[in-house]
Amino acid sequence: MRPELTAPWERLRVHWRPLLPGGYDRWLMGATLVLLSLGVVMVASASLGFAAQRGDALYFLKRHLLYLGLSVGLALVVLRVPLAWWYTHSGTLLMLSMALLVVVLIPGIGREVNGSRRWIPLGPFTFQVGEFAKLAMVVFTAAYLQRRQLQLREQWQDFAKPLGILGVFAVLLLLQPDLGTAAVIAATVVVMLFMAGVRLWQFTLLALGGLGTLAVLVVTSPYRAQRLVSYLDPWADQFNTGYQLTQSLIAFGRGGWFGVGLGNSVQKAFYLPEAHTDFIFAILAEELGWVGVALVVALFCVLVERCFACARSAIQRQDWFAAFIAFGVGILLAGQSFINIGVTAGLLPTKGLTLPLVSYGGSSLLMSCAMLALVLRLGAEMEQRAEAARQMRRERSGG
Repeated sequence: MRPELTAPWERLRVHWRPLLPGGYDRWLMGATLVLLSLGVVMVASASLGFAAQRGDALYFLKRHLLYLGLSVGLALVVLRVPLAWWYTHSGTLLMLSMALLVVVLIPGIGREVNGSRRWIPLGPFTFQVGEFAKLAMVVFTAAYLQRRQLQLREQWQDFAKPLGILGVFAVLLLLQPDLGTAAVIAATVVVMLFMAGVRLWQFTLLALGGLGTLAVLVVTSPYRAQRLVSYLDPWADQFNTGYQLTQSLIAFGRGGWFGVGLGNSVQKAFYLPEAHTDFIFAILAEELGWVGVALVVALFCVLVERCFACARSAIQRQDWFAAFIAFGVGILLAGQSFINIGVTAGLLPTKGLTLPLVSYGGSSLLMSCAMLALVLRLGAEMEQRAEAARQMRRERSGG
C-alpha cells in the first residue's frame, strides 16, 4: 500500500501538525533519552583530560551539548514530516547523499583527518557525509521495496538495481576510505532485501559475495591487514599496532563488576586514544563496570526491539514502506552498536564507528536522532490511523 498523499493544503492542515505525545512509542523514546543522557555524562568524563590540553577542559562537552541541541531540533522537525514526504522524496535524498559523497572527495572541499577524507566543513562545524548516506539509503531502499517487492523474486533487473546503487555507495565510501560505514550500509540493505522476499539462494549468494569482497579489501590493503593481525593477537605488539586494543581491554579489566567510579578512569588519561569517540564504551566499562555495560546493552536491545515491533505492526497493516524503514533503522543501529561494542571488547577488528547516541560526534548524533524520530513518526501515524478507524466504527455502530 502506497503512503497516502493528500492535497497540499490538506497536508499542511493535517499531516504537518504535531501528533499527540501519547501516540509515540514511550519505550523507544525512553531508551533514546536515557542513552542520550548517558552519552552526555560519558563524553564529559572521557574528554576532560584531553580537552584540558586545548586550554578548555569542557571543550568537547560544550560542543557535544550543542550537537545534542541541534539533534533534538532536527528530531522535532522529523516528527512533523509525514511519512508520505519521505516516500515521495526518497530518490532526491539518494541523489543528494551521492552528490555529497562525491563532493567530499574533492581536495579543498573535503576535510582530511588521519588519512581519511570524510568531512565537509560547515563554518565552525564539520559534517560526515557517510552518516547522511545511511539515512538516505534506508529510505530509498524502503521506497524501492514498496514498489518492486513482488518483482524481486522473478526479475533479475529489479533485484540488481538496489545492489548496483549499493555498489556505487560502497565505492565512494571506500575512496574516503570508510570501510566501517560501507559495511554497515551494505549489511542493512542486504538484510532488508531478504526481509522483502529475496530467495534464500540469492541471499546466500549476496552474503558470500560480501564476505569475499571484504576479504579482498583486507588482503589488498596493508593497513587493514595490519588491523586484522593486531586484532588476532594485540599483545604481540602492544606498544605499536595493538596499543589501542590492549588499552581498551585493560579498561574492561579494571572496571570489574561495578567499575572504579564515574570520573575515576585511568585509561582516559592519555592511555586510550579516541576515548570520547570510538572507544567511549571502554571508558564506560572501566568507570561503571559490567553492570553499566549490561545496562547499556539492554538499552540498545530495547531500542532495536521497539523498531522491530513498529515494523511488525506496519506489516500487519500492510504498510510496507513503514515496515521496511523501521526494520532498516533497527538493523542499522543494531549493527553499528554491535560493531562498536565488539571492537572495544576485542571481539572484532578495530573500525572507526561511533556508538550511536553515546559517542562524541555531531554527524552521528544528528542522523541517529533523525532516524529514530522517523520511526517514532511512522509509529504514531499508524496509531492515529488506527484510532480514526476505531472512531469511525463506533460512529457507524452508534448510528
